[in-house]
Amino acid sequence: MSDSMITIRGWLGGDVTLREVGEVPVASFRLACTPRKFNRRTETWSEGLTQWYTVTAWRALAQNCAASLRRGDPVVVHGRLETRTYVNANDVEVLSFEIDAVHVGHDLSRGTSAFTRAQRDVTAPATEEVKSEAAA
Repeated sequence: MSDSMITIRGWLGGDVTLREVGEVPVASFRLACTPRKFNRRTETWSEGLTQWYTVTAWRALAQNCAASLRRGDPVVVHGRLETRTYVNANDVEVLSFEIDAVHVGHDLSRGTSAFTRAQRDVTAPATEEVKSEAAA
């Protein structure tokens, strides 16, 4: 399979929403990215159009996003990029950009953050990756 992977940084447009699909936690949030360019001739910065992405995270990443991220936080997201088209309430076809997150973190070029290691659920069954590491 050939997924389109993307790494993007931006600002959280709202708080993280955490829900469950089946029994699996899913977090989602909107990420705003506004490109800035420096014009050497005029010695000024100009901002481009803000691009909005819907970011979705699953399982432990979802829970960690919900516990760690707040509206306005600068973040870096790495994941699979998908585009979707739909017709809105005004009968206008809209193109949306969605990222299925693999990694999410605070953008430390914008500030500091403190890391707290998440506690593992020792009652949960081992994943294939953990099983294969134990066998090695």
